[in-house]
Amino acid sequence: MVRIAETLMTPAAKARVQATLMPGESLEDLASWADEVRQSRPQTYNWHFVDIPLDSTGLDMNRDCAGGDCVIAQITNFQTAWVNPTATAESRREALLFLVHLAGDLHQPLHCANNNDKGGNNVPVAFLGNSTNLHALWDSGLLRTLAGEDQLFATLSQAITADQITAWSSGTVEQWAGESFQAAKGAVYALLPAAEKGQPVALGQLYEQMVESLLEQQLEKAGVRLAAILNASAQ
Repeated sequence: MVRIAETLMTPAAKARVQATLMPGESLEDLASWADEVRQSRPQTYNWHFVDIPLDSTGLDMNRDCAGGDCVIAQITNFQTAWVNPTATAESRREALLFLVHLAGDLHQPLHCANNNDKGGNNVPVAFLGNSTNLHALWDSGLLRTLAGEDQLFATLSQAITADQITAWSSGTVEQWAGESFQAAKGAVYALLPAAEKGQPVALGQLYEQMVESLLEQQLEKAGVRLAAILNASAQ
């Protein structure tokens, strides 16, 4: 995602990012920083997701993001904080790192939906012989079935059209979260086979094949939209 974004960033955005980071740092290397500090900063826990009820028609900010304690509001907050001229250099750096990570979280469907199961964390899954849960499967398990990082980056970058860049860059963070919610509702959960009560959901290559195009497109959208956010902020 970050590598895709970097190919679409304006010179002004690239310069501001470089000026924000410390010497030798890169966005790609620091993309998981926001996860690494969650334990020491418990107040940031809810910033990584928005719990839109799966049985609802979609996002309700008053219901799903009370007090701005969700990924949608925090992306907006950090977008402003990153370029705040009165903020300290460290505050701007942290704002950028949160912004990059949360833009990715927004496009993981299970970060934008909840079926009374903690976003799939409470759904045990047996995937290709490995025990995991539905959330972890979409966080990382399915990614490991795709091509290696360099090949995947090349494939996804080449697949993104100019029209898609224009279309995906438009809209609001709320609308982007709504897309992820619909992906969770219409694919992530909808394609799950039935499982006996108390037993893990058995998933294999069929599920992987059915969701692969969605997974790849979510990665593409995340890269395009991260670039759009950074470009707009750096103007």
